[in-house]
Amino acid sequence: MTRNTPAKLRGVMTFTHPFMANSVCSIKSEMLAVIGASSVEELFEQIPADHRLSKPLDLPPALRSEAELRRHLLGLLKKNGDCESHLSFLGGGCWQHHVPAICDEIAGRSEFLTPVWGTPASDHGRNQAWFEFTSQLGELVDMEIVGLPVYSWGCAAGHAIRMASRLTGRREVLVPRIIDPERLSVIGNYCQPEAMPGHIRMVEFGFDATSGRIDLVDLEAKLSEKTAAVYLEVPNYLGVIESEAAAIAALAHRAGAEVIVGVDPISLGVLAPPAAYGADIVVGTTQPLGVHMNCGGGTGGFIASRDEERYAREYPSLLVSIAETIVPGERGFGLSLLHQSSYGLREHGKDWTGNSVYLWAIANAVYMALLGPQGFRELGELIVQQAHYAARRISDVPGAEVVFPTGFFKEFVVRFDKAGKSVAEINAALRRHGIFGGHDLSPILPELGQAALYAVTEIHSKGDIDRLAETLAEILRR
Repeated sequence: MTRNTPAKLRGVMTFTHPFMANSVCSIKSEMLAVIGASSVEELFEQIPADHRLSKPLDLPPALRSEAELRRHLLGLLKKNGDCESHLSFLGGGCWQHHVPAICDEIAGRSEFLTPVWGTPASDHGRNQAWFEFTSQLGELVDMEIVGLPVYSWGCAAGHAIRMASRLTGRREVLVPRIIDPERLSVIGNYCQPEAMPGHIRMVEFGFDATSGRIDLVDLEAKLSEKTAAVYLEVPNYLGVIESEAAAIAALAHRAGAEVIVGVDPISLGVLAPPAAYGADIVVGTTQPLGVHMNCGGGTGGFIASRDEERYAREYPSLLVSIAETIVPGERGFGLSLLHQSSYGLREHGKDWTGNSVYLWAIANAVYMALLGPQGFRELGELIVQQAHYAARRISDVPGAEVVFPTGFFKEFVVRFDKAGKSVAEINAALRRHGIFGGHDLSPILPELGQAALYAVTEIHSKGDIDRLAETLAEILRR
C-alpha cells in the first residue's frame, strides 16, 4: 500500500502487484474461502491488539515498474563501499581471499545449483562430489571423518561441544577469552541458557597479554572433572599461532576432557594439522576455500574427527560414504548414519542440521582440487610473507605499534595508543582514502588499548601494503 491509497482501502491490497501473482483479489478471496476465513484480518486475530499496528505504515509509493525498481536499488547500492571499490584489510572471521573463476563455474552448474534432493542418478553424482569434499578436507586436517558443512564456524564449534558433552557425560566447556564475539555468541546459543535441560556451562580462560597466546596456568586452574571439552583455535583470533597447543591438549586429556581445535584451513599449508598435537575433534570455516564473502548467509563450517564409532555416532551432520557395488570395480556413494540426524529422528536427532551451505561443499572441493598439496603450501607461505611484510611496514609508522610482531599467520594486532587517536577515527580516515582498516578490537579486548586486527591475504600486493602504510603515516601525522 502507499501513502496515496484512500483510507477506506488501506489494509487491503486492491491492485495486482507485478511481482506477486497471488495479489489478485480473486485469488486472495479463493484462498480465504478454502481455509474458511472471511477476511485477512481473521488470520491475525490471535495476535493481541496492543501488539499490532493500528495505523498504516508511512511507506513511499510502490515501484511497479521493473526498470524503475532496478534504478532505485542500484542507487541504494552505490551508497555502499565494498571490497571491489576499496582496499580491504578486514578479517576477524571472514576474509577476502581469491576465488578462482572455476569455483563459481562448477558450483553454478544446474546439476549442483538447482536440486536439493534429486533423482537417484543426480544424487549419485552429487554424493560423489560431496565425498571428494570430505576426503580432501580430511586429508588437510589429518582426520578420517568429515561431515557435510554446517552453517558457520560458530555452528561447527557449538555442535562439537555438544558432541563432546554427549561423549563424556559432562556439562562444562572451557573456551578462550580471545575469540570472535560473533562465534562465541553462536557457541553460547548451542550451549543453551541455564534454565534449559541441555545447558552446558561455558567457562572462559585467559590469555597472556605479552605473547597473545593462551594462559596455561589459568587454563589448568579451571580444568576439572566437570570439563567436557577444551576449545582452542590455531591460529587464534588475534592471528597468533598457539605454539603450546600440544601442552594444552595434554592438560585437557589428563582431566578426561575432549580437545576441540578450531582452525583456518588455509593455514594448514604451512602449519601442522590439529591431529598432530592432540585434537579429538576439529572444526573451522570453509569460507577461505573458494567461497565469496557474504553477509546474511552461511559461509560454511566443518566438523572432523577420527574414524571411531563413538565419534561417528555423535555427528549431527550428514556423512557421505563410498562402497563397492555388485559390479566388480564399480563404486557407489551414499549418505550414511542418516537416521541419527534431524532428517531421521527430527527433534530427537543429534542436534539440528540443514542443507543451507551444501552448495559451498562443491566450491570447496573444486578449490582444494585446484590447489593440491603444493598449492596450499605455496599459498600459505605467500600469506605469511605478505602479512609479516605488512607488519614491518606498519611498525615503522610513528604512532603505530604491532603488538605481537612474530609467530602470527594472516592477521596481526596494531595498537594506536601512542598516536592519541582511536581506531574508529583512524578507520574513518582510511575509508576516505578508499581503504578499509583493521577490525576494531577496543570494544572486545579493551586491555589491548586502541587496537585493530589487520588481515593480509594473497590478494594484497606489495603496492597495496605500501599504500596502507603511507596512508596510515599521513593520518597519524595530523
